[in-house]
Amino acid sequence: MKQSGRLFLIRQEERILSAFYEDGKPVELSCFDCGREQLLGSIYVGKVKNIVRNIGAVFVEIGEGMLCYYSLRDEETPLYIKEKKGDRLSQGDELLVQVCREAVKTKAPTVTCNLTFPGTYLVLTVGKKQLGLSAKLSSKEKDRLRELIQPFLTEEFGVIVRTNAAGVTRETLEEELERLCELARRVLDTGKHQRCFSRVYEEPPAYAAGIRNLNREQLLEIVTDDRVLYDTLAAYLGQYQLEDLGKLRFYEETSPSLDRLYGIRTAFEQALRERVWLKSGAYLVIQPTEALTVIDVNTGKYDGRKGLRETFLRINLEAAGELARQLRLRNLSGIIVADFIDMEEEADRRALMEHLEEEIRKDPVKTVLVDMTPLGLVEITRKKVRKPLKEQMRVERNEG
Repeated sequence: MKQSGRLFLIRQEERILSAFYEDGKPVELSCFDCGREQLLGSIYVGKVKNIVRNIGAVFVEIGEGMLCYYSLRDEETPLYIKEKKGDRLSQGDELLVQVCREAVKTKAPTVTCNLTFPGTYLVLTVGKKQLGLSAKLSSKEKDRLRELIQPFLTEEFGVIVRTNAAGVTRETLEEELERLCELARRVLDTGKHQRCFSRVYEEPPAYAAGIRNLNREQLLEIVTDDRVLYDTLAAYLGQYQLEDLGKLRFYEETSPSLDRLYGIRTAFEQALRERVWLKSGAYLVIQPTEALTVIDVNTGKYDGRKGLRETFLRINLEAAGELARQLRLRNLSGIIVADFIDMEEEADRRALMEHLEEEIRKDPVKTVLVDMTPLGLVEITRKKVRKPLKEQMRVERNEG
């Protein structure tokens, strides 16, 4: 796959703006607060504060007054800090938990006892002991990687093989697996001797660790104009992704600035707007609500001179590509409902769904094209992990 991606990181007061560009266009934007405790991926000694069995919910405190949601329905094996009789959770139990989802709007952060330790090519799992492979890998690669990894599996941990493992040698995979196993054993052992509310493990800075989630075959450069960020990124890559250290570059020019040269802050401003214009003159209206995100496609200024059928299909196909980019750009998640322009022909609707499926497949976050309803609404789901970009920026502004 052709290398076309560039990751830019700049500092804006107490925030770090991260922007990943493909073919000159931003496709992923993230905002990080330098002074804020990093929750996602961190592992704590938490205490069971409240159990609501009728809805399968447990609330675990990981810090003074910091409550997190833990699901009983996931049927996890609790990681008790102290030995106890039976497996039934009780109020006051101390558990080793990992924050697997940030707080979103009014919802508390989510924690799990199925700990994960992600690497560039593999994810080591504690709790789930099986071998899993990325759905984005080809059948041939899955067979090759399964054969390579299987001999290293034990009853101790499970392994998930990431998309980036495609084409990677056995030696490289074995080296990363050994490092992750050593890390997991150290965390599990340390956790048994820590006091309640202790943070046992903290991920590297999120803006650095996020590099491992990018498609390595597409990543051409990592560029920053901030010396502290450069040093942090160099240290991270040197320890975890040595093969990508050569892609790191310090931007030394004072004029134009890195921000102005690539329009980084402008990209953030545009990604917070409700309306997104398309080249044709049509536009999308993106409206996140508490329950779901609604995306409406409008003909706008489009002045196609051909028949309505061809006009509507052309707009919808263009809108589908932009919709897929906006999901990733804004980190929209959960349920997404898209209202495309109505088309009478079944062949046109099928062409739209096939094109949308193809565009969504480029997203590294698990995204599923569910169906088109009888009313012509297209349903999509996208996995929730970090806050949506709008929420990231709002929290930073309010608390910064």
